[in-house]
Amino acid sequence: MTAIGEPKTASLYFRQGNSDKEYHARLESQDDGFVVNFAYGRRGSSLTTGTKTSSPVEYAKAVAIFDKLVQGKQSKGYTPGEDGTPYQHTSSDRQASGLLPQLLNVAEEADVARIVADPAWCMQEKFDGRRMMLRKSGDTVEAINKLGLVVGVSAAVARAAGSIDGDFILDGEVIGDVLYAFDIFEYAGNDLREKPYHERYRILLDLIALNLDDAIAPTHNWTSQCDKRRKLAELRDAKAEGVVFKRLDAPYSPGRPNSGGPQLKFKFVETLSALVTAVNTQRSVGLSLHGDDGLTFVGNVTIPANHDVPAIGEVVEVRYLYAAPALYQPVYLGVRDDILPAECVMAQVKFKSSHAGQHTASSA
Repeated sequence: MTAIGEPKTASLYFRQGNSDKEYHARLESQDDGFVVNFAYGRRGSSLTTGTKTSSPVEYAKAVAIFDKLVQGKQSKGYTPGEDGTPYQHTSSDRQASGLLPQLLNVAEEADVARIVADPAWCMQEKFDGRRMMLRKSGDTVEAINKLGLVVGVSAAVARAAGSIDGDFILDGEVIGDVLYAFDIFEYAGNDLREKPYHERYRILLDLIALNLDDAIAPTHNWTSQCDKRRKLAELRDAKAEGVVFKRLDAPYSPGRPNSGGPQLKFKFVETLSALVTAVNTQRSVGLSLHGDDGLTFVGNVTIPANHDVPAIGEVVEVRYLYAAPALYQPVYLGVRDDILPAECVMAQVKFKSSHAGQHTASSA
């Protein structure tokens, strides 16, 4: 029997066919009351976090909220389990952090060989995760998404960051319970933004070496022409998402340049962010993009059984072969809560050759 004031936790799982989802709920004390927080999503992915209590409530009310939440999930087929990953909720969830990451433009296929041969550029693998900055200040660790908003983070990543001495701000990509760090722009009270990338990367490696937990890992950096050419071929063969090229002498510049820039991404597959404008029957949604003449319908995509059907107005990520002009062979990847609806533009689209003159490809 739970004692008054004692925290409560529940980890629930749902597996059916290709569906494999997890849901975590936690009742815990905060200030002079209690809150009920949750995290959910595909098993092994970066989970979405939230709260059922916008402000602390008395214990009896928090228990009622917690029990109703758990019972509701169990009525939908979720069952208890003990092998899930706890997520750290933050009371600052979705609040502005005051930080923005450095964003990348697209490298064209014709430019890749030149960049690979240029010693001024390094190359890294582009991970298929979520962009995330980590800010540690004293005992507080905050995760910040692509939009500069504070979000929840895997407890494993937060614990690893907290184990490192000193204050810092890292930049990286999170996949499940691992943050793959590729940059650092503040450390021990020093602003590193104006330092060249090769110096920031060295500082980053030294910092991560102090972390005994593999929940924060460095992104590998290839600098020689031979290594870049070899890894480019290996990553293509392995069907990785792509690579990122960075000028070794460039500072950290938040935001995205109008064109070009010192950091470029080259994808082996095509992806874009689209706006859901229709929910169809049999787990399918209609997608639209902003164009010169307003919203343009670009086709439908089937929602896999291991994903919830997104609502109209949500932004989703889709992989596709090409557009002609509708998306050909679209594959649903998930909801993107770190992409604004205004960013769902036609300029992202890679058209088949007969349409290539109408639009140019850009970054999502």
